[in-house]
Amino acid sequence: MANKKDEGYIKRISGPVVEAYLPTARLYDVARVGDLKILGEVIRIVGTTSIIQVYEDTSGLKPGEPVFSTGEPLSVELGPGILQNIYDGIQRPLETIEKESGGVFIKRGIEAPPLDRKKKWDFKATVKKGDKIKKGDIIGTVQETDLIEHRILSPYEGKVEAIKSGNFTVEEEVARISHEGKKYGVKMYQRWFVRKSRPVIEKFPPNIPLVTGQRVIDTFFPIAKGGTACIPGPFGSGKTVTQQSLAKYSDTQIVVYIGCGERGNEMTEVLKEFPELKDPNTGKPLMQRTVLIANTSNMPVAAREASVYTGVTIAEYFRDMGYDVALMADSTSRWAEAMREIGGRLEEMPGEEGYPAYLARRLAEFYERAGRVRCLCSEKEERYGSVTIIGAVSPPGGDISEPVSQNTLRVTKVFLALDASLAYRRHFPAINWLKSYTLYAESLEEWMGTNISTDFTKMVKDAMIMLQKEAELQEVVQLVGPDALPEKEQAILLVTKMLREDYLQQNAYSDLDARCSFKKQYMMLKSIMKFWDLTSSNLERGVQLKKIADIPSVKAIGRMKEIAKMEEFDKLQKEMDGNFEMLKQ
Repeated sequence: MANKKDEGYIKRISGPVVEAYLPTARLYDVARVGDLKILGEVIRIVGTTSIIQVYEDTSGLKPGEPVFSTGEPLSVELGPGILQNIYDGIQRPLETIEKESGGVFIKRGIEAPPLDRKKKWDFKATVKKGDKIKKGDIIGTVQETDLIEHRILSPYEGKVEAIKSGNFTVEEEVARISHEGKKYGVKMYQRWFVRKSRPVIEKFPPNIPLVTGQRVIDTFFPIAKGGTACIPGPFGSGKTVTQQSLAKYSDTQIVVYIGCGERGNEMTEVLKEFPELKDPNTGKPLMQRTVLIANTSNMPVAAREASVYTGVTIAEYFRDMGYDVALMADSTSRWAEAMREIGGRLEEMPGEEGYPAYLARRLAEFYERAGRVRCLCSEKEERYGSVTIIGAVSPPGGDISEPVSQNTLRVTKVFLALDASLAYRRHFPAINWLKSYTLYAESLEEWMGTNISTDFTKMVKDAMIMLQKEAELQEVVQLVGPDALPEKEQAILLVTKMLREDYLQQNAYSDLDARCSFKKQYMMLKSIMKFWDLTSSNLERGVQLKKIADIPSVKAIGRMKEIAKMEEFDKLQKEMDGNFEMLKQ
C-alpha cells in the first residue's frame, strides 16, 4: 500500500492518459488512479506533474480524485502456474477476473494475482544445504504440466542455508541463501520489470534452424532458432493460421501467443482452438505448454501497448530454464496503433502517417529480445535456451509500404509474404515464394550440410531459379499459350508445377503432410530435381516431352506427400530411372 506521502491527485484526463500531481513518482512507476484505483504507469514526468498511461477505461474519472504511486515499475510474476493460463496485457488472469466480476465484462480497478496463491505445487529440491550456487542456478523443479517441468531459478548467489522438498504455495519459502552476511528467502516465484530484458551470459550467432515442418519455410526461407521473422499480409491471407501452425509444429518446447490488439472474433477463435489442439509429439493438449495473452482491439489501448513486453518477459523466463520458446505476436500493427493513439494524447510530434517518431526504436527493442543464448548460471550447469519471435503485421489493404511493415522489415531477418491470391486458390501455406526472403540462409548452410545433405543448399538454389524462370515464362504463356514455347521451357513449367503443387503446398488436414521432417523435405526435393535432370538429358537426346509427361513417375511424385517411410523415396527414384531407361529404347 502506498504511503500518504506518495499520494497525489488528478489534474487532467485525456482518454487513456491522465495528468496528475504526484511529486514522489519515478519514471515507469505503477500508479493507482482515482477512487476505483485503476492501474496505470508513469510514462513522463514534468516537474511535479506525472503523465500516467492508464490500462483501463478512464470514463467517469474526475480531476481532484486521488492518485497513488506504488513505487514499483510494471512487473510480471514468474513462477509455476503461468502455463495453460490466459492473461490480459498486464498479466491479469482472465478466468479469475471473470469469476470475481460475476460476468464477462471486467470491472474497473479489479485486482487478481497472476499466479494462484492457494494452489500447492510439489517442489523437488535439486541442491542441498551447504551447496554454493550462482544467480540463475536451478534449485528445484515442479512438474507444472504433463509436458513441462518448471525449473525454479535462484534470484541470488551464495550458500544454501536451508532447502526442503514438499508441497508449497508460490508464496511459501522453499529455501534460504546467505551471501556476504545477508540471508535471503527464496520463493517459487519472482517478479521482473517487463521493459528490461533478462540477463544472459552469452548470445550465439543464428546458425541452427527452427524446424517448423512447413516445407516452404524450412526449405526456401528458413528461420534460425532465436531469430526473428515477420508475416505481413492482408485480411484473410492466413497470418493467424500460419502462426498457429508454427506454434504447433515447430521444434520448441514453449509457446507464448500474444494477441496484441487483434479483432475480438479472431482472438476468440485462438482461445477456442488452442485448448483443442493436440501436441503432435505427445498427443497431449497444446495448452499444456502454451501461455496466451489476450488483448483484443476493444480493450484499453494502453494495456495493448504493454502486452508485447509482458509476453516477451515470460518467454525470456522460460528461455532461462533452458527451453526453446516460440513467441507469436498477432498483430504488431495494432500495437503500433496503440502507441499512435497514446502519442496523440500526449501531444507528441507525429512521424510518418501519424505514428510516433520512436516507432522504429520500439520495434527494434522488442525484436532485439530474441536470441539463442547461454543462460545465466554457474559453469557446471551449462544451460542453453532460445526465444524466436514471429510477428504478424496487418498493413491496411495489404500495402507493406506503410511505416509499421517497413520498420519491421528493417529489424527482422525473415520476411514471409502472404499472398491473398494464393489463399483464394486454396494454396496453403499462402506464402509467396517470389516476394519472401530470409537472411539466415548463409549462416545455416553448414548445419544443413552436416545434418541434411551437402547438396541440399544447391538443390534449393536451383529450385528457386526455376520458380523465378516460371514467373517470366508465364508472361509469355499468357500471350501465345504454352504450346508455342520450346520443349525445354515447357519442361520447366512441368517441373515447377510439381514444385508448387507437390512440394510447396501442404495439407493441414493430413496427418502425414501437415508436418514434414527435414529428411523428408530433402528426399521430396531430390526426387523432383532428379526428374528435372533426367528430363533435360532426355530432351537433348530427342525424346518428346509428351512421352516424358506420361511416364508413371509423374503420378508417383504427386503422391510423395503421403509417403511415410524414407525407403519409399529410394524406391521411387529407382522406378524413375527405370521409366527413363524405357524411353531410351
